[in-house]
Amino acid sequence: MKKIITLIALLVVAISSAQTQFEQGMNKAFGLWKEGKNAEASALFERIAGAEKNSYLPNYYVALINATAVFTEKDKTKIDLLLTKAQDALDVELIKDQANSELYVMQALIYTGYVVADPMTNGMKYSSKVMEAYAKAKALDPNNPRAVFGEADYQLGGAKWTGVDTKPLCAQVDKSIELFNTFKPATPYAPKWGLDRALEIQKTCK
Repeated sequence: MKKIITLIALLVVAISSAQTQFEQGMNKAFGLWKEGKNAEASALFERIAGAEKNSYLPNYYVALINATAVFTEKDKTKIDLLLTKAQDALDVELIKDQANSELYVMQALIYTGYVVADPMTNGMKYSSKVMEAYAKAKALDPNNPRAVFGEADYQLGGAKWTGVDTKPLCAQVDKSIELFNTFKPATPYAPKWGLDRALEIQKTCK
């Protein structure tokens, strides 16, 4: 009996220790990202992903860091590298799980990166893919604020060329803000970004 209790105690210590390492790593990576050290944060998330196979989050943040960096990058060679790294990280998680709304929001964001980097070449090629990814994200979770907002934001961005009526899109932005305000992340590290951008776009709608 003593041996069993000792074994259980050791197992509990091992589990809590592993969780602590994961949490410490994630906190450190978020800290680096906050300091603007994108490459270092991405590399640390990659290392965490290699050690923690049961969480989609480390690879998700590798994808998010690299995809969002594209929107301020001017060098086309660097843009291609960033988007490739983002897609590679995302693909690892999509192979494991096709029922995660957040992964399809991320896919849409990567495709948007290609459009923004070269609208003339990539606009026609990727726009339908962006919309398909958001449609999948919303089908899996209609209350995912990033899916609702992202879809509306993308269409608003192209409205001056497509001539679509922006009122229904602005209504979707309003809806997404309501969803952001009631959204409860599943875990402490689950995605919760997007409200600031939604509030900015809401102002332009008015």
